Order: sequence, then structure tokens, then C-alpha cells
Amino acid sequence: MTDDFSPNNLYDRCLSFMEQWVFPSWNESIKAFQSTELVIRQALELGLINSCLDSIVSKAISKPDLLGKPIKNPMDGDSGDGKNGYYPSARRRLYVPDWKQDQLITLTLQHYLFVMTAMIHKGIQSEYITGCLLRYLEKWVYCVVGGVGLPLHKKREVIEQVEKLLPDERELVPFKYLSEMLRSAITLQASLDCRNRLEIRMGKKLNEATVVDLLIPSQGYAREEKYDTECIGRIVKSFYANYNSSDSAELVGVTELIEEFLSEVASDVALKKDTFISLAEMAIATSLGIQRNTDGIYRAIDIYLGKHGYLTETEREEVCRVLDCHKMSQEAREHARQNERLPLRVVVQVLYVGHLQLRDAIANGDMLDSYGRCQRVEGGENAVVGVDRDNHSQGTAASEEELLRAEMKDMDDRVMELEKECCRMRIEMEKSGGGSHSVVKKKGSMWKQLKRKFGCIRNSMHECNCQVKKKKVHPKNCA
Repeated sequence: MTDDFSPNNLYDRCLSFMEQWVFPSWNESIKAFQSTELVIRQALELGLINSCLDSIVSKAISKPDLLGKPIKNPMDGDSGDGKNGYYPSARRRLYVPDWKQDQLITLTLQHYLFVMTAMIHKGIQSEYITGCLLRYLEKWVYCVVGGVGLPLHKKREVIEQVEKLLPDERELVPFKYLSEMLRSAITLQASLDCRNRLEIRMGKKLNEATVVDLLIPSQGYAREEKYDTECIGRIVKSFYANYNSSDSAELVGVTELIEEFLSEVASDVALKKDTFISLAEMAIATSLGIQRNTDGIYRAIDIYLGKHGYLTETEREEVCRVLDCHKMSQEAREHARQNERLPLRVVVQVLYVGHLQLRDAIANGDMLDSYGRCQRVEGGENAVVGVDRDNHSQGTAASEEELLRAEMKDMDDRVMELEKECCRMRIEMEKSGGGSHSVVKKKGSMWKQLKRKFGCIRNSMHECNCQVKKKKVHPKNCA
């Protein structure tokens, strides 16, 4: 076959054919490279592998679009160039006559790794490398492009190798793609290193996530909980370990995200109490250093108590221990005062906090307008500075202040009496000799009587017997 036997032999003719008809073409170069899969050792010895690689890589260097368009971040909107900005537009394809859509991702994993490793080594732009790698995953692992199926062990190998090749630049891979990769890695039982690296990548971009991205199903028959909360905990820790921005906007966004996630998983009836408390503490930790109320935590606790009605009074108190009543908004406290799911101890705390804030408002010379907004009372009975200053006389200001003082005393008496009633109820429940069902039933009945006694149960949609609701205090709006 060589010139040792005769001139112009088959070997020279093959080389001439490859150089004239195969290597100048992108598609033909890939086809030739693909044909060596069954004879890879001989192709390496003959230098055919290297020749094909050189041809493919050199064309990708001059025209990176041959790898497909870079992946567009969904948060940036549609690119208009096709599905998620994947492929060149029709106009661009006119200038690449032999370009075939996603020809490169048809290679088997071994040959694909040859090509991508060579391209990375040659310094082709990372955004094109990333787009090509993610499309390869879609074809061979997610099976959404072409419907190609692989055995599970092959899919596991693909996702592990692709993750290793992904560039480290934070902005290249959108969070939803990382979330999908992690779900597949968990399902396919990929290596621990692969999953850990994906979690670290997700932690660096947690501010781009949505609640849906974080709802990763638990795997295994032993896992009773619906979602993998331990994984989310590690991702949040990774976010804080890599967070070094002076802008608090990302921090606020992550705090809101974790609170929404907590409210979502709280409806899982299989979610254990200790797990919920751990997640709530994590959500609170994310808000440290920023001015933010605890309404999101309260909402999640309310959902959790509603879905886990079997909890005892002591267990409910443990769940509510993470709630800081001092940071609740006026609206949240109003809701909590009428919330029969909460333990009595928490209701007492809510009422007491309202009492303290009302007392502080009066001590600071504040008063409330008809909308419950704080206004500054200056000069005692001489002037009222506020939105409605021109519409109130000096006598009205004095009467408002006297009314607030009376309500403060009334609130003080109510809190003291409610604490006594709470202690009496607890003693009666402990002395009760009936089963747990009868205790819960009796507790519910006593709870309603107690709340009616203190005016915290509405008689209708538009009435409330609670006298405290007449005037609201918003410390944040106080001058």
C-alpha cells in the first residue's frame, strides 16, 4: 500500500483524497473522524486522528459559530436566534454552506472528549465551548434532542466528563442548567466529586435561582421527605463562602429566595420538625446584616403548622422559637393574634411586642393617624406634626394622646390576664387524663374561648372585637 512497493500507491492516494476532499470541509472532517471509532488504535498509528483533529480545531478557531451559538441566560431574555439562542440564524448559515446543525455532538464520548480537549487547549472562547458541552448533555443525557437513549452507566459517564470540561467562569452557565445537571447527577448516582463541584457552581450563582430550581427531589427509598433539603443547605453555604460583593442586592435576593423555598417545602407533610427548624435558622442567617422583617419566616411557620396538625404544643413552641416577634410587621402581628395554629406562648409574645411598641410610640411623643401611621407630637398639646396636621386641632391631638395611653393600659392588663389564663390552661391540660385526641379537642375549645375573651376572634368579615386594632403602631414609620 506504500511507495515501497510501487509509486502512487493506495496510501498516497488516500492522503491526497483526504487533503483535497475531506479536510477542507467541516462536516466531512467530522465524518472521517467519526469513522475511526472502531479502528482507533490503527488510526492513531497512521496519524489520521491527529489530522482530523487539526482540521476540526482549526476551523473552529476561525469560525467559533461552528460549535453553535453560546447559551443565553434566561434572565437576559430571548436572543431571537433560535431555541434559547443555541443555533446560528438562517442568514448566518448562508455563509457557512457545509455547516450542519450540531454535527459535532453526534460523536461518541471518547471522540468528543478528544475534540473538546483540543479546542480548550487551543483557547477557543469559553462561551462557545460551554454551549457545545451543554447541547451534548441534552442529546445524550436528557434525551430532548433527537431522542437518543443511552444506558444509565453511559449517561453517568457523560455527565461526569462534561462537568469536568465546563469552564469555571461564573457567568457562563445559567443556574437552571446547573440545577438540571445536578438533578441528573443525583438520579444517575454520579460520583461525589461531580455532585460537590456542581453544588459549588450553583452556590456561586444562587442569586439567579428561582424556587423551582431549588426543588430537587429526594432520591432513594429511605428518603421520606419530598425534596433534598440537605443539598440546598450545602448550596447556600457555598454561596456565603464565595460571597465577596459589597452590593447587598444579591444578599437580599438570596434571603427572599430562601424564605420562599422554606414556604414551599413547609407544605411537605413528610418534612420533619428538626429539618424545618434547621432550614428556618438558615433562612434567618441569610438575613443577618440587612434590615428585613420576619414575615417570610412567619408565613412558612404558619404553613408548616397547618400541614402538621399532629404536633404537640411543646413541638409547636420549638418550631416557633426561630421567629423573632420584634421584627414582624404590624400586619403579620395582627394575623398572628388571631392564628389558632400558634402556641399560646407565641400569641402572648406577639401581644407583648405590640404593647411595647405602643408604649415606645407614646414615650417618643408619637401618635397614630386613622391609617395606623406614626406621627410626631411636638410641643405636647400645642402642635401635631403629620400628614393631617392642618385638619386636627390642638384639642384633638391631646385627646388622641390620652386615648393611646388608655389603650396602652388596657393592653397591659390584657397581656397579664392572658399570661395567667395560659398558665391555667397548661395546668388543666397536664391534669387531663384523657387520650391525646381529647386533649387536643379540649385545647382547641379552650383556645377559642380564650381568644373570644380577649377580643381576638372576628365576629364577621368586617368586624373585630379586639380593641387594640383600633390604633396600629408602625415603629418603622415613626419619626
